[in-house]
Amino acid sequence: MSNEQDRRDTRVALVTGAARGIGRAITRRLLADGFHVGALDQDADALASLERATNAAPSHAGELEILTADVADEASVADAVARVADRWGQIDLLVNNAGIADPFNGPIESLSLDDWNRVIGVNLTGYFLCSKHCTPWLRRTGGAIVNITSSRAYQSEAETEAYAASKGGIVALTHALSISLGPAIRVNAVAPGWIDVRDEQGDDDTPPALRDIDHEQHPVGRVGRGDDIAALVAFLAGPESAFITGQTLVADGGMTRKMIYAH
Repeated sequence: MSNEQDRRDTRVALVTGAARGIGRAITRRLLADGFHVGALDQDADALASLERATNAAPSHAGELEILTADVADEASVADAVARVADRWGQIDLLVNNAGIADPFNGPIESLSLDDWNRVIGVNLTGYFLCSKHCTPWLRRTGGAIVNITSSRAYQSEAETEAYAASKGGIVALTHALSISLGPAIRVNAVAPGWIDVRDEQGDDDTPPALRDIDHEQHPVGRVGRGDDIAALVAFLAGPESAFITGQTLVADGGMTRKMIYAH
């Protein structure tokens, strides 16, 4: 088989924030679907755990390349993208997932500009930088970008301004990119709600067990799982979603449609 045929039969993804949580679930799903995956994260230890787990699962059809990088640093992003392209010769999918996960910033009066800028830099500017440097490669393959935002782009708890602003920015960035990059590149987003990622941590730092009430408050009857989001990303990356672009799909078990009153 020729190298050109090999490339047509191969799909290559770059996943940011790949070492833990939702990003780890997405990486597992894409590998199982036959993607070669560049797994980018700032946590080298968690990346090493991901690599060990992948090597222990030979059923994965795709290959894994781990990349230690800070998505808020342009030189770091450019180097990571170049490494993925150099190894496999193409990029078909970018999954922007890396982010500072803690939504709480304390009272707005005491939120420092440095802390605000760090959240925006990682959670939003990082998406811009990865999209910027992947775009030339995605144009060649007619690829896709899937951005992971949050249901917090649409509703908030108190003292979450930086996080909410970054996630709302991702929604706007998604539809802006879809217009700028179409028709060559489709750009969509997924907005997860409460997702249980205890099985995707890669270490012993796992959250406490969920309670019955945690599941019961969701209209579907349970808290989400990493695989729920990974399945949606796989759909948006594939040919069955060819008529979808510029959209943000909320995956929250129905919580943003539920009216909640104090009784």
